[in-house]
This record gives sequence, structure tokens and C-alpha cells, in this order.
Amino acid sequence: MCGIAGLVSKSPVNQDLFDALTMLQHRGQDAAGIITAEGDRLHLRKDNGLVRDVFQADEHMNKLRGNMGIGHVRYPTAGCTTSAEAQPFYTNTPFGVSLAHNGNLTNTAELKQALFEEDRRHLNTESDSEVLLNVFAHELGAQNKLRLTPEDVFETVARVHRRIRGAYACVALITGYGVVGFRDPFGIRPAVVGRRNGITGPDYLIASESVALDALGFEVLGDIEPGEAVLLTLDGKLHRRQCAAHPQHSPCIFEYVYMARPDSMMNNISVHKSRLRMGVKLAEKIKRDWGDHQIDVVIPIPDTSRVPASELAQVLGVPYREGYIKNRYIGRTFIMPGQAQRKKSVRQKLNPVDVEFRGKNVLLVDDSIVRGTTSQEIIQMARDCGAKNVYFASAAPPVRFPNVYGIDMPSVHELVAHGRTEEELRVLLGADKLVFQDLEDLIDAVKHKNANIEKFDCSVFTGEYVTQDVDAKYLDQLELFRNDAAKEARSRASSTSLDLHAA
Repeated sequence: MCGIAGLVSKSPVNQDLFDALTMLQHRGQDAAGIITAEGDRLHLRKDNGLVRDVFQADEHMNKLRGNMGIGHVRYPTAGCTTSAEAQPFYTNTPFGVSLAHNGNLTNTAELKQALFEEDRRHLNTESDSEVLLNVFAHELGAQNKLRLTPEDVFETVARVHRRIRGAYACVALITGYGVVGFRDPFGIRPAVVGRRNGITGPDYLIASESVALDALGFEVLGDIEPGEAVLLTLDGKLHRRQCAAHPQHSPCIFEYVYMARPDSMMNNISVHKSRLRMGVKLAEKIKRDWGDHQIDVVIPIPDTSRVPASELAQVLGVPYREGYIKNRYIGRTFIMPGQAQRKKSVRQKLNPVDVEFRGKNVLLVDDSIVRGTTSQEIIQMARDCGAKNVYFASAAPPVRFPNVYGIDMPSVHELVAHGRTEEELRVLLGADKLVFQDLEDLIDAVKHKNANIEKFDCSVFTGEYVTQDVDAKYLDQLELFRNDAAKEARSRASSTSLDLHAA
């Protein structure tokens, strides 16, 4: 999961891109980057860290000149901790193309081979985003045009769709011409486009979530559709075209469970309302299955579960209380690299208010249970505060399978629900009762009355992958590369490399 932004304006874009990335910071806390175009001159700043730390006013922001640019916040599914894989990526030919990408390609290995053997292009990192950039650049060059037209750009995206597989929402900057945004034919990862009327003409912004547009005063024009490309040119025009042969609207359902901000609209669905409906569905299941539930208080695990927990409490007729106080200066533990770091951060991140637990039957509500580390720690905190019974509810079904589309759930052995029954999970987590949302209820809560959604990617719950190109061999290779032990080994290797370079 990453955040992308692309902006074409009649005025400098550096501050707006900074603000957009700040609004998307929840999508990635590992690294950030912005590249701007000032005529034919490009200005790039990217590094590890939060947006506020990567960009300093005098040293960096003032140098990001130009009226066109793209930005990125990175969440490392591959666990790399060096700034070499921070985005955007850049290649000088043709024209000078830069790209930022949210998602994950599933045919990276064969693309790398083809880029070297057929396209004669060099790759400098292990990032699939650099692969995607070079495929896009090669196909743009294949148009063999000195002066591009929108048709050339759309044909480029169509060729990219034919070559690559997986999940991708991208923004690409073509120096001297404009910014193009496009999504994979399944629309797995989100992207929206908006317009703001300026004094000298319209500004256009593409971003992962609508909150970035709202904060900057842009009117949301809508989602970039699956397979569609949206081109923003320097002359202030917006062009859009469907570039995929057979698009199928199948967005990732986990965006609504955890990833997205509740104030976002994605795929014409309110994230907030979908989470409210998750709470209703879960409450109805508890009433149906638990009978006299004897719950004294409902307490959310901040922040994502607050919305479903509050609605669940209302439907059950039980008091809703804030029982855990969150340290705002600790990052989201789900997207922290390394199990040891995640476990250590739980108690630093959350501190219980003991009076809300003492002597009560407490229902804790979380958005999901992935590795189980956080859940175990939080349940134990409740017991330490004197809770009589600790019940646990998940607004999502058990996460049993790896995600291959850009969310860090790569190894089945790191997923606590994989191969376990719900009763085994309850015992392992230490809860007196455990309840999960049914998948059919989750789908109904998110889709609601949206007829445009053909299906959702629910692969983390079902093991069925919408791109239909993921087999056991691919998952085995993914696990070897992305499990926590492999990430930590690469992190140590990269640190040693950096130390030697500095020496």
C-alpha cells in the first residue's frame, strides 16, 4: 500500500503536492518523494521518513520548482529500508519520464528478463515500480513521435496493460507534456481525479484517495475507472480514455476495512458508511449467535475500528467507551517492518484507561486480525486492568491467505488465522469469546447499492486472486522474499552496504 499524487497547475505545485502527500501519509510511512518539472528541468527530492521530515522548506521545498509534478509515500511490501527504492523513479528516455506506483506486479520476473533481453533497459533496484516505469517508457518510445498527442499516450497505456499483470494505480510525468494517471484493468488499487478553478485556468490533481483533493479545494470529478487513463496536459486540458480490452471492476475490499481514511470516497463508495454498515452486520451476528451477550461495554482499538465499533454498540444497546489512548507519534503497527518492532510498538502506541475495564465484560472491536501480535497484547492489557471477561470482535473475516497486490500480508506462516479454526484462534489470542464478520456481510456492507462493482478482490480471506495468475509456485517465491526474516536480513545487508559506502 502506497499513496500517489500527480498535479498539473498554472502555479507552483510544490506546496500542494506536499499537502497532498501529508493527507495520504496513512498509506505509507517508510519514504516520501516529489519530482517537479520546470520547463525541461526536473527537480527531485526523495528519502526515507515521513513527509514532514523528508521535505524541509529552505533546503528542499524551494528547489522543487515548476507547475507540474508527481509525489509518492511508500509502504515497503518488500521490506527494503534504503532510500534507493523511494519513489518517484526516473528514466531519461524517451523525453524524461518519472513514475510513482501503488500496488504490486505479479509478473515482475518475466518483465525484468524482457526489459533486459528485448528492450535493452537497465534496472537499478529490486522494485517492481522501476520495472513498471521502464515498461511504460519503452512503450512510449515505441510510438516513435517527437511530439506526443493524447492518442500516443493512451496507446502507450494500452500496451502497458497488455504487458503487465497485477495491481497498479500510477501517475507518470512526461517532461514538457503532462501527467498521466492510470489503473489496472481490475481497479484493485484506488485513484481519483479532481479539478480546481484557478485565476488563470483550471488545476487538475490525481491522488489515491479523495481526502487529498478535499483538503486542497479540488472538486472530485470521480474515480479513474479500471483500465482507464487520465491525461493532464500543460495547456490545462483533461483527456481520458478506456485503455483496457476487458476491464472488470474488482477493487480490493481491504481498502475499506483498514487502508483508507474514513472520510474518503473510493469507487463511488463512502468508506465511512461502509464501516458503519460493518458494525451493524457484526452486531446482528452477535445478537443472533450469542443470545444474551452480557456485554457491559464496547471498546474500539483505535483508530480504524472506531466507526464500526460505535455503530455496533448502538445496535446492541451497550455503552461505547474509549478504553485505549493512542500515542499519535507512533506509526501504524500493521505497516511497520519486522515482527519485533511491531510487538514492541503495541504498548508504546496504546495505553489502557483501567476504569473502563475493571470488573466489566468488555467487547474489544478491531478492524481485522492479521498477524495476531497486536490482538494478543491488547487482550492482555484488558485483563491486566481487571476486566471480568474479554471478548473480541473483528469487523473482517479471518485473514488466512497472502496478499499479492501491494499489502504486506505475504507469508501464510505470519498470518495467525492460516490453518487455524476460530476456536483455536480464540485460545491463542486469549479471548473469552471471539467473533468474525462473515464475508457475505462484509461484501454487502461495502458494496451496498453500488451496481458498478462486479466483484471485490477478497483474496486475503478466500485465497482466490482476481487476476487469476497467482499459483502455489508464485506464493512460495513471494514468501521467501517477503517474510519477516528475509526483510530483516535485507535490512541488515543494506545497512552494512551504506556503512561501507560512507566509510
